[in-house]
Amino acid sequence: MPSTKKLVIVESPTKAKTIGAYLGDEYEVVASVGHIRDLAEPSELPADMKKGPFGKFAVDIENNFSPYYVVAENKKKTVSELKRALKAADEVWLATDEDREGEAIAWHLLEVLKPKVPVRRMVFHEITQEAIEYAKKNTRDIDLSLVDAQETRRILDRLYGYDLSPVLWRKVAPRLSAGRVQSAATRLVVDRERERLAFVSANYWDLTGMFDTARDGVDDTFSARLVRLDGRPIATGRDYDDRGELTKKASEAGVVSLTETAATELVDQLREEQVPIAVTSLETKPYSRRPAAPFTTSTLQQEASRKLRFTSRQTMSTAQALYERGFITYMRTDSPSLSAQAINAARTQAAKLYGAETVPEAPRLYKGKSKGAQEAHEAIRPAGETFRSPSEAASSLTGNELKLYELIWKRTVASQMADAKGSTATVTVAAGPTSEKKTAEFTASGTVITFRGFLLAYEEGTDEKRHAVSSGSDEKLPVLETGQKLVLAEIEAKGHDTLPKPRYTEASLTKKLEELGIGRPSTYTAILSTIMDRGYVSKRGEALVPSWIAFSVVRLLEEHFTELVQYDFTATMENDLDRIAAGSEDRNEWLNGFYFGNEEHPGLRSIVDNLGEIDARAINSIAVTDTITLRIGKYGPYLEVPDENGTLTEEGSVALRRVNIPEGLAPDELTAAKAQELVDAPVVVDRVIGVNPETGKNIVAKDGRFGPYITEVEPEPEEAPAKKSKTAPKPRTASLFKSMDLETIDLETALTLLNLPRTVGQDPESGEDITAQNGRYGAYLKKGTDTRSLPNEDAILSIDLPGALELFSQPKYGARKASSALKEFEADPVSGKPIKVKDGRFGPYVTDGETNATIPRGDDVDGITFERAVELLEIKRAKGPAKPRAKKAVAKKTTAKKPAAKTTATKTAAAKATTAKKATAAKASPAKKTTTKASAAKTAGTKTSTTKKPATKKADVEGSAE
Repeated sequence: MPSTKKLVIVESPTKAKTIGAYLGDEYEVVASVGHIRDLAEPSELPADMKKGPFGKFAVDIENNFSPYYVVAENKKKTVSELKRALKAADEVWLATDEDREGEAIAWHLLEVLKPKVPVRRMVFHEITQEAIEYAKKNTRDIDLSLVDAQETRRILDRLYGYDLSPVLWRKVAPRLSAGRVQSAATRLVVDRERERLAFVSANYWDLTGMFDTARDGVDDTFSARLVRLDGRPIATGRDYDDRGELTKKASEAGVVSLTETAATELVDQLREEQVPIAVTSLETKPYSRRPAAPFTTSTLQQEASRKLRFTSRQTMSTAQALYERGFITYMRTDSPSLSAQAINAARTQAAKLYGAETVPEAPRLYKGKSKGAQEAHEAIRPAGETFRSPSEAASSLTGNELKLYELIWKRTVASQMADAKGSTATVTVAAGPTSEKKTAEFTASGTVITFRGFLLAYEEGTDEKRHAVSSGSDEKLPVLETGQKLVLAEIEAKGHDTLPKPRYTEASLTKKLEELGIGRPSTYTAILSTIMDRGYVSKRGEALVPSWIAFSVVRLLEEHFTELVQYDFTATMENDLDRIAAGSEDRNEWLNGFYFGNEEHPGLRSIVDNLGEIDARAINSIAVTDTITLRIGKYGPYLEVPDENGTLTEEGSVALRRVNIPEGLAPDELTAAKAQELVDAPVVVDRVIGVNPETGKNIVAKDGRFGPYITEVEPEPEEAPAKKSKTAPKPRTASLFKSMDLETIDLETALTLLNLPRTVGQDPESGEDITAQNGRYGAYLKKGTDTRSLPNEDAILSIDLPGALELFSQPKYGARKASSALKEFEADPVSGKPIKVKDGRFGPYVTDGETNATIPRGDDVDGITFERAVELLEIKRAKGPAKPRAKKAVAKKTTAKKPAAKTTATKTAAAKATTAKKATAAKASPAKKTTTKASAAKTAGTKTSTTKKPATKKADVEGSAE
């Protein structure tokens, strides 16, 4: 009996390569390289559909929210290759990831390929021999509830983005975007900055003393911090509110706030009067600390940020590579639980490496706070029934992959180890009374670990603490007893200022989103990437700093779309999607309620249709003081103040003066004092440098929004000028070099700048002119179409012909291009050509000779692995080549041959097609009908798009968040 040929389809070439090693010769494993189709852009619709129900969203909101999907131009080749492979197959196995997005990819493959052979859905959460064998024996049908949830998310994001973003374009700035989850995340960052802006610092003082037991020849010195004065607690940072005042609780407790004067006087008294000092109490308590739970997606991102300084994107791309290579389990999960196999592996390894006594008698079980059944139900851990130690993995892993694997391995093993044990001693020391009858009490605490337990393997990192107290909090204490006399060795008064809440980092924002129930494991990275890519948030070190434009966007959404940006409302939507995934909520009914409204809320459409007037100027204004207003304009933020010269406008009101805000000034740094400082700074007056002898025009030095520059202007006429002609030529301008000063630039230099580019000379071989000029990416030389970078702007004016010829004799882009590659890898699985990491004019990139993929700023070039390089090339291919700017395309009549009413097979039919147990069921399924919710057409069209997906429409920003 001839064996059947089974076609296995996965998402990525790396995953295909790993799985292929575990399957027999009768399996052919191919990759779809992610999604093969997506919602069409409205501009991609056939001409006859653009004015129909699909015209606005590519979703028919009147007909069960039916989506119109297209296969992108850059996926046509992939689809053709999949169909070609399908022809030789007797069975199709869909082995995409086991979460919602993976389920949706499998369903889309089924809809587009329309296999006439049995179809099986194969799922696994780790790529090991055992897991693959188990998955082969336990295939299932496509889970239509998971597909429903993913489609609902996709459609929801399209409706939200396409209805709200145009409002932002009109009232704030062009090319902005609103998104269901990104808007809530942006609001969190802006709210924190608002708190920092409103924060008032309080100053308080305390004392730290060094005490000694005075034993001869023994150093028993320890430090302790002042905690009470005459029985009343001394204020610390946590006793103050954000207005700089003692909290109500602290005031009721009689907390004393020490001033500098009081603290200094107390130091003098204790130091000079030699008051009696003794131990008044000594408490010893047992100490116990439990290990942290195994990693979920959220905690992995947080810990990788703290310990490895990885961005969220770095963490997930590295984890993806580890999963696809079979080193860890699936990396999108909200469950910290471990399988029995994993528990046994962790306990066995802990006992072997750290001793049997480090493993408790009973296994540790962890429960998560999962709000639904979206993700894989096991923590992120090393794959297999026996874990590879980091030293064993080092033969296959390097760089970031090895670092992350080691972190996951340590956390997993430690999670099954015993508690750390010890004791904590707290000593109280009384000094006094002084001559003013004051008694000061100091305390110090010290913890002694007697059994390290899980700490032998791993210790969890911590985020920045707002009111951390270090002095005396973990002191090494000598042997002491109650009533023991002590000697004051030294004492010091210290001043402190209360601090505002720290800004969010990627780790702490992810933690906050998880606490609020916003987003899910598969969306955290996309959320963070989106708010940074859109310019709402930037990074300063590890901190996330909102832009002023984010303030305007959040304010508009809060005032006019209040319910849509409420944290509880956003979290409720996530719970609703979980219910759809579980099959307990109907997709169409939920979308209908969200868009058209129900008893609980009015609906997105009603909100947008009844917005009323929005005062754009008010939305983009923030009062800094009574006279200074921050405006967020088209070209950035600036301050607006009344003209101190009393200049009047044509209407008779006082004219307003603009003051530029220095680049890089964070919002919370624009205090009233700082704003006044900027306003009071000397105004740079336009300076006439001289007259251009060739044109007779004045050369004027000015300070503009984008920095200092010089311009050529007509002299002031004696008579009133006629109305300015619209066709009059624009005056010549030139920016000053960074090394030049607006106050000292002379006429000769100014004329040279205006006459750039400068002709350096002629190439003696070709006779072509060589010019030196400034460009978007810096100073450079040009000869015909050939260019070379210059070291700095000053070289534009100083380089001579021999120097220019020397640069042109070198490889392009100078020494950076001299070496052919920074790194080299084996052949790319798609193109079959060697992969190289190179340094180009616009930064480092990955190439296989056919496709170039820029290395993201968050990635370490030295840490780029073969798998990461393959992934970057996959992403670049999926995006397709950059679309050239062209005239408006005229829709071809041939694109509208198929009417919109024609739909693909229903999901019910698709589900029946997946029944792989019997071939006859697969053949019969297309003919069957059903009246269930799945009988509604899930796709209004399955045409492949005749045009590439345009990059100009930015509203639909969260479509692939999972």
